[in-house]
Formats: sequence, structure tokens, C-alpha cells
Amino acid sequence: MPRPAASRGRVGNLVAGADTVEVKATIAHKQAKRGLKHFGLGEKDAERRFIYFFDTPALTLFRAGIIARARRIIDKQHDSTVKIRPVRPEKVPLKWRKERGFKIEADAGEKGIVLSASLTKPVAKGMIKDVEQEKASLASMLGKAQELFLAEMATIRYELASLSVLGPIESSCWKFDHPGLPWPVSAELWKRGDGATVLEVSTRVPVAQAAVANAGFFAFLAELGAERDNAQQMKTRWALDYYAGKLPRATKASSSRKVS
Repeated sequence: MPRPAASRGRVGNLVAGADTVEVKATIAHKQAKRGLKHFGLGEKDAERRFIYFFDTPALTLFRAGIIARARRIIDKQHDSTVKIRPVRPEKVPLKWRKERGFKIEADAGEKGIVLSASLTKPVAKGMIKDVEQEKASLASMLGKAQELFLAEMATIRYELASLSVLGPIESSCWKFDHPGLPWPVSAELWKRGDGATVLEVSTRVPVAQAAVANAGFFAFLAELGAERDNAQQMKTRWALDYYAGKLPRATKASSSRKVS
């Protein structure tokens, strides 16, 4: 039985309806190597991924709170994710909560807590590269459930065929425990085409632990110069700005006419 709003506290009310809470900290390029050394993380122990985003050159979807992404995960199942943020859990149709791969998650940052709804599905090997090389359509990769999810939840209308491929971003990922924290830790190092890197360290906790995790996690990481994700999805924006800037001008003009 859900707890009454008055008994949950401020943070509890903000994350009500979420399945989990993720607290993220970003460590900039100049401190990334120090961060990896601090946690004893090496490339040979990392899970390697290649991440692709799909948006217009003007990042129309991102600005509207929509993320469309695919990941090639070396030696593991590839996947695609569509995400909408912010959402109000009570406004999300019940049918999506029953859909495999769906979740509502709260992202905690200094400027507040934002809830997102996402739907992740497996992708056949080779499909992401086919989309990148224009041998297959984005619609064929995302599938009907994800298309319908975006159509119902998005606040703007667009054509999947008008979206550009942004990426890939090279990613190295680690999951580990640390004696200084009571929660499991994830670290993800992103590398852009220009060689710049950013390290994101995060922990995912139950909703009931949101308040203490939000405070304790950043206190623990303060010595590494970690920054709260004030912009909410700072790492994603850092990557998208770079790859959108690499697109031809003709593509940018065409895209701006197709999306409304």
C-alpha cells in the first residue's frame, strides 16, 4: 500500500511513482584519468560499447525531452532505447508499465529530480550498423512498440526518416562495489571523435533511499572534482553537440524543414 504523501518527505514526494532512483556525477576530461585510478578501473576490465543517437542536427528531439539511442555492446545483446522526460507517472498509460523493457526512473541532480519513462528492446546484431550505413531504416530497428510509445508520449511530431545518426561514442563501462559506499557503483567513460572524454559515476538505489543517497554520493565524490548533472543529461548533450556539429549544412537545412 503506497505511503501517504505527507509521510514520504520532500524527496520521497518528488520520486513517487519511479521504479528506481539514479544519482549521477560527472567528472570532466582533466579529472577522468584520476577518477579511474581512484577506483582502480582499467580498460581491460571494461565492458565496451558503441553508442548512437538519432536526432535532427538542431537536436530538436533532445530539446523536447526525447532520446532515441542504440548501443552495440561487445559480446553482449545489442539494444535500443527511447526515452521521454520529464513525465508524471500517473499520466503514463498502464499498458506501458506492463511492457517488457519499460521503466520509470528518477534522475537526481542539484537542480532537482526529474522523472523519465523509457522503453528498451533488444536489437539484432548487424542492424545498428545497417542503420548507420543507410542499409536499413531507423523504424525497422526500433520496432512497433517503441514507435507507438514515442507517438503517444512525445510532445512534438517528427518523421523517423528525417533523423540523422549521431555517433558513435566509444564507451567503457564498469560496475563495482566500493567500501566507502553502501550502494553498487557504475562508471562509464565516453570518448568522442575528437578524443575528448567524460566520466560519469552513478549509483542506482531504491526510491526509499533517494534522499540519503543523493547527499552521500556527492559528498563521497567531492575530492575528485565531480559535478552534479545540473543540466540533467549533461553527458548526452556533450556528445550530441559535437556530432550534430559534424553534420553537413545541407542535412541541417533539410532536417529543420521536416520536423515540427
